[in-house]
Amino acid sequence: QVQLVETGGGLVQAGGSLRLTCAASGVTFSSSPMGWFRQAPGKEREFVAAINWNSSNRYYAMSVKGRFTISRDNAKNTVALQMNNLKPEDTAVYYCNAVLLEGPRWSAAFDSWGQGTQVTVSS
Repeated sequence: QVQLVETGGGLVQAGGSLRLTCAASGVTFSSSPMGWFRQAPGKEREFVAAINWNSSNRYYAMSVKGRFTISRDNAKNTVALQMNNLKPEDTAVYYCNAVLLEGPRWSAAFDSWGQGTQVTVSS
């Protein structure tokens, strides 16, 4: 059974930073590409960032490229998202999941999601 637990969200002013962490279990973590998604109020969940199994490749949505950095620790089964220069439009609930590349789009590998972690950026 897949279990994903996201932590590290909070309230921050524009220009500030946060570091999110996701702990995964029930996944063959060390061989799974992992990613972050977010869902803002009234909007669909969207892809934010992905990292392949050995951290040799990272992928970002254009809206966060240059500000966010995804990383992973296979020994601890965790994936992190360092978010710098945050903007009010980054306000959302952030989720992690294993990911699949389907054509040009990254999608979640599992239907089950964690509770997510709320990020709120004030202007």
